[in-house]
Amino acid sequence: MGSHLLKLHPSDNVAVTTARVPEGAEVLIDGHALSVQEDVPAGHKIALTDLHTGASVVKYGHPIGTVTRPVKRGCWLHTHTMQTNLEGVLAYRYEPAEPSLQVTDGAGTFDGYRRANGAVGTRNEVWVVNTVGCVNRSADRITRICREQFSEGIDGIHTFAHPYGCSQSGDDLESTRRILAGMISHPNAGGVLLLGLGCEDNQIDGLMQVAGDVDRSRIRHFNSQDVSDDVEHGVALVGELVGLMQHDRRTAHSTRDLIVGLKCGGSDSFSGVTANPLVGRIADRITAQAGGAILTEVPEMFGAEQTLMNRAVNERVFRDIERLVNDFKQYYVAHGRPIYENPSPGNLEGGLTTLEEKALGATRKGGNATVTEVLRYGERKRTPGLSLLEAPGNDAVSTTALVAAGATVILFTTGRGTPLGSPVPTIKISSNTALYERKPSWIDFNAGFLQDGSAKMEELAADLFDLLIDVASGRRQTKNEHNDYRDIAIWKTGVTL
Repeated sequence: MGSHLLKLHPSDNVAVTTARVPEGAEVLIDGHALSVQEDVPAGHKIALTDLHTGASVVKYGHPIGTVTRPVKRGCWLHTHTMQTNLEGVLAYRYEPAEPSLQVTDGAGTFDGYRRANGAVGTRNEVWVVNTVGCVNRSADRITRICREQFSEGIDGIHTFAHPYGCSQSGDDLESTRRILAGMISHPNAGGVLLLGLGCEDNQIDGLMQVAGDVDRSRIRHFNSQDVSDDVEHGVALVGELVGLMQHDRRTAHSTRDLIVGLKCGGSDSFSGVTANPLVGRIADRITAQAGGAILTEVPEMFGAEQTLMNRAVNERVFRDIERLVNDFKQYYVAHGRPIYENPSPGNLEGGLTTLEEKALGATRKGGNATVTEVLRYGERKRTPGLSLLEAPGNDAVSTTALVAAGATVILFTTGRGTPLGSPVPTIKISSNTALYERKPSWIDFNAGFLQDGSAKMEELAADLFDLLIDVASGRRQTKNEHNDYRDIAIWKTGVTL
């Protein structure tokens, strides 16, 4: 009699299959035999007790939906037998939880680049940032030529195409400016070439005002319409930046100077069991040492938001979380979309059924740390500890928002796999071993060892922390860096003129 089930909390009335379980199989759970009544795919849920219509399905110790028809013990639970409990815009109460964070690991150190504003970068790169999509190809040509001419003494030269900056107004234009301003001031950019066209809405002067107190000695800028050869001019300016940056050196810094972005994409039902809680251990360790962690993807907090609210450092932050969540729900309503749509097709195939289930698993990336602040889209991290950042679930948009907020490394968990990379080192962590073995060119770390029991959480957390420190110190490249997969995407919510 094999055991292919994981019960994640003592109060759960479902378990997760670690492999496909055929009809008629006898499996062991809580020391008792369970007869499986139908084929259940890997990563899906199986009922541990008889459930009547309307009964709550409990996973992670929390309700994740209700059953829509009677379900017998040993039967498969998914979209054909379950529905979400979520509806509407809710009112919340601040019920602060007792601190549960217990971190016994000591502080770590990494070798990074201290910038003039005090921030510490994990890379020393030239970033070519364009104000408007019209000059994307010019920026790309400048970057390609500069890579051939200036390869020594810095960590790289990169550009980040986007289609915006012109025919935008109001909040859309401000969002574009805030994101690009976050790129300009980012500590991983030891030098920035800011490339404009000249006639766009997103003028260089206005963008620099939004960027605020940046080290202007490390920024060069021009409008392409003002020079005879924009590529030649851009290459010359990058050469000036490289000459300054070649004197930069890595020095040792405490992890209090590290800001880690927390992200998941292409989740499966093991994401909330293996990779996300593993990343949560890292977030707890970083924040316990007064470092920074940023959790985003607001729609994937729906159904788990009260647990985050109860971790707010004070009532003001609680109110900020409440507004963050309800404002995002109103955004859905304003566009005629259901607030609580089911997870994506890939999520559903992987075993996730309701948004509550996805949210409770996704927010485990934030560990148990106190929430110290809420950042609106395009804002930069201000305080140590765990921040919640306004951004949608879209992988490219949310990773870009994390970078603009100041994350210098991103921990990205996935159960389905994605080649996507951000402007900063993006450590991809697979929730299952099959993905790690199938996509070695995408995945940096395998949390799937927790699924099959071949490793324990404590040892894997130590290994992942060591990898994080090596990446932050420049001793290791992530797969997105090796593949040169570095993209940005800006959240568009308004009208294009």
